[in-house]
Amino acid sequence: MAAPLAERMRPTSFDEFIGQEELLGKDGSLRKLLDKKIVPSLIFWGPPGVGKTTLAGLIAQTAERPFYTLSAINSGVKEVRDVIKKAEEKGLFAGSNTPILFIDEIHRFSKSQQDSLLGAVEKGIITLIGATTENPSFEVISALLSRCQVYILKSLGKEDLQKMYQRALANDKWLKDRKIRVQEDQALLRHSGGDARKLLNTLELTAGNIEEGDTITNELVEQILKNRPALYDKQGEQHYDIISAFIKSIRGSDPNAGVYWLARMIEGGEDPDFIARRLLILAAEDIGNANPNALLLANSTFDAVKKIGWPESRIILSQCTVYLATSPKSNASYQAIGKAQEEVRQSGDLPVPLHLRNAPTKLMKELGYGKDYQYSHSYDSNFADQEYLPEEISGQKFYEPGNNEKEKRARDFLKNRWPKYNY
Repeated sequence: MAAPLAERMRPTSFDEFIGQEELLGKDGSLRKLLDKKIVPSLIFWGPPGVGKTTLAGLIAQTAERPFYTLSAINSGVKEVRDVIKKAEEKGLFAGSNTPILFIDEIHRFSKSQQDSLLGAVEKGIITLIGATTENPSFEVISALLSRCQVYILKSLGKEDLQKMYQRALANDKWLKDRKIRVQEDQALLRHSGGDARKLLNTLELTAGNIEEGDTITNELVEQILKNRPALYDKQGEQHYDIISAFIKSIRGSDPNAGVYWLARMIEGGEDPDFIARRLLILAAEDIGNANPNALLLANSTFDAVKKIGWPESRIILSQCTVYLATSPKSNASYQAIGKAQEEVRQSGDLPVPLHLRNAPTKLMKELGYGKDYQYSHSYDSNFADQEYLPEEISGQKFYEPGNNEKEKRARDFLKNRWPKYNY
C-alpha cells in the first residue's frame, strides 16, 4: 500500500469519474466538446478535491494528446519555456496533436510567469489547462484569461461522496482484504467538506485504526479526527467568502448566523484584528445613527481585542457580533457620503462661499472672506438659517434619515430647520 487511497482510486476513464454532471454528464457542456475531440485551452476553477487534476489527465488521455504537467509551486518561467521548446522541437503542435500543458495552482504564477504562456497558447503550440482554487478573474491575467474557457467545478454532494467511498470499499485491494464496512457515514461525509481526497484519506485513516472486519461509525470517525484543524485559507477566496457571509448575516440581523461564521473564522485561525476591524466598519456602514452606541462598542471591541488576543478575544467578538446583529439598521450615513462623493466628481471643485471662508489676514477680510457669516450660537436654538453649500448645488440633499426611532427624531429636527431640503 505505497500510494494513498485517494491516489489509488484516481479514475482512469470518464466512466469512473464521479461528480460534475453539469460539465461531464451526457448533456454536459464540456463533455460535448470532448466527444468531438475539441480541446480548447481551459481553466478549471473549484475547491480542493473535486477532480481538477484528474480531469486534465483524462482529457489528454481521451484526446490522445501528449501531456505535460507543472506545479506553480515549484515551477517558473524556465520550466514553462522548456515545455514549449520541447513541443516546438518535436513539431507536436501541428494539427490535432497539440500537446496539453497542465499547470496546477496557476493562480500562484506571477504576471511574468503567466505572460510566458501567452505566445504559445495564442499560436497553438500548446493547449493550456490550468487549475485554480481562486477566482481566475482576480488571479489570472486578462490576456491569458481571454484565451481560455473557464469551467467551474463544484464541491461534491452527498450522493457523489457516497458513491466514491463505496467504490473504494468495493475495488481497493487493501480495504477489501481488511473487510472494512461503513455502518454510519454522516461524520465521514461531514468532515470531507465536499473534498474527495479528504474523504478517501479519512476513510483510509479510520480503516487503519480498526481491526479487520470492523465497521466505521460516526463516533469512531469523530474520535480519530477530534484534533483536526478547520479548513480555512486565510489568503484565499474562502477567507473573503466567509467574512462576506459574516457581514451579511449581521447586516441581516441574524445573530445565530453571525456567531456561526465568527466561529468558522476563529477555528480557522483568522487574525482577530481583521474581524474586529470589519465589525467597526459595519457599525458605521450598516447601523450608523440608528444606534450610535454600536460604533462605540465596536471601537471598544477593536481596542480590547488588540489588548487581549486569543483565545479570550472570541468572547469579546461574540458579544459585539450579537449586539450589532440585534441593533436597528441604517445605511443612511453610508449612502450620504456616497452621494456627496458622486456630486463632487460631477460638479468638480466648486468654490467655498465667501461667508464660510476663514479670514486670518487683512487682505482676506478686504476680499470679503467671512463677511456676513452668522455664528449659530448667537441665535435662538443655536441655529442660523444661512447657506452652507456652494451656490451651484444649493438645496442638494445627500442625507436621508433611515426609518428607525433615532433617525425619525433626526428627520423631525431637520424638517423644522431646513424646509429647502424637503425632509
